[in-house]
Amino acid sequence: MDLTLWHNPRCSKSRQALALLEDSGHAPAVRLYLTQPPSEDEITALLASLGCTPRDMMRTGEKMYRDLGLKDVDDPALIVAMATHPILIERPVLLAGTRAVIGRPPERVLGLLSD
Repeated sequence: MDLTLWHNPRCSKSRQALALLEDSGHAPAVRLYLTQPPSEDEITALLASLGCTPRDMMRTGEKMYRDLGLKDVDDPALIVAMATHPILIERPVLLAGTRAVIGRPPERVLGLLSD
């Protein structure tokens, strides 16, 4: 199974998710999404895999979210904001083929592997 983890090494939850995967014998490809930002198309595809709305995969407590005034904007604008400012994307995110999960809590990444 091909696994890709959208990872921020400065985030403790992201580090925990990566450690859980490695401890269970998996070696996901790691995408440092802050330095390799996803495109709008990639975010749209990820949303379909997650089965959630753009706001559901955003860090709404992030200062950038408030600074950009994203509280009342529509979904397409949220996708543009995440592509432009990847710090807004909730982390970590594990992709496994056409399925994905946000690793909050980190143990959720293991659930994707057992499904």
